Amino acid sequence: MFRSLMPGFAAVVFFAIVTSGGGQNARPARQQAQPLRLSRLYVFDCGTIHVANTERFGLKKEEVATSDLSVPCFLVVHPKGTLLWDAGAVPDADWKPTGAPITHHVVLPDHWERDVTLLKPLNGQLLDIGYAPAEINYLALSHYHYDHTANVSQFKGATWLVQQVERDAMFADPPPGVTQPSTYASLRHAKTVIINNEDRDVFGDGTVVIKWAPGHTQGHQMLYLKLAKTGGVLLSGDLYHYPEERILNRVPDFDFNQDQTRATRVAMDEFLQKTGAQLWIQHDFIGNAKLKKSPAYYE
Repeated sequence: MFRSLMPGFAAVVFFAIVTSGGGQNARPARQQAQPLRLSRLYVFDCGTIHVANTERFGLKKEEVATSDLSVPCFLVVHPKGTLLWDAGAVPDADWKPTGAPITHHVVLPDHWERDVTLLKPLNGQLLDIGYAPAEINYLALSHYHYDHTANVSQFKGATWLVQQVERDAMFADPPPGVTQPSTYASLRHAKTVIINNEDRDVFGDGTVVIKWAPGHTQGHQMLYLKLAKTGGVLLSGDLYHYPEERILNRVPDFDFNQDQTRATRVAMDEFLQKTGAQLWIQHDFIGNAKLKKSPAYYE
């Protein structure tokens, strides 16, 4: 049986070598990204943060279903370009995947410490769907905290979309807390589109809109997507971390301005009611586990 399959197998191997360039210089081919008619949203698993004490989030441990926080990253593929939203908690270069979960200990400059469990690098998840980091057109971060900036340096060729007050805070001396400035240092000289305390329609058709949402940080942002089949989706950034914050009306004590956070939450609720959009609390571990992960996508 095995011998009878060999000619066909050899033909397949020969075709693969020829089409990939052949010989010893041939490299494994990655899936090629295809032009789209409808926008797609990919959800990447960029880790899980294990929180030992939820008090700083205004919540007692018995008030939350789980203290773990998901760390998703998102790729928006629009007919006019690509946008990466948030870049993870641990740089790909700082760990090696084994095919099994790995726990990485993060120590921040202001002495905050976190354990983050990781499974697959962001770069690898992008390549799986046909995109190299250099092919990403736009980069936007919900905010500057370490668990959203880790892999920024991979996208230094992208155009950075940022609120002016957020950029100013990121490069202040000293930098703000809960940050890892080395991860986003490359943005200082990146091609940048400055946003001044307002929303930004990324592709000009109302389907990918950065929403001004200050409070958690000076220039915190959310991302609204209007998908043809899924409908409206609002990625919350860190306006909430746990769904219980919303239910119990609690605000973390490390928010830059708690009053601004409360005002932004009111405005967000009005926006959700007006548009009928779904709210995806990015760090919601249980909610995030229910989302389709790349290479599956929302359309």
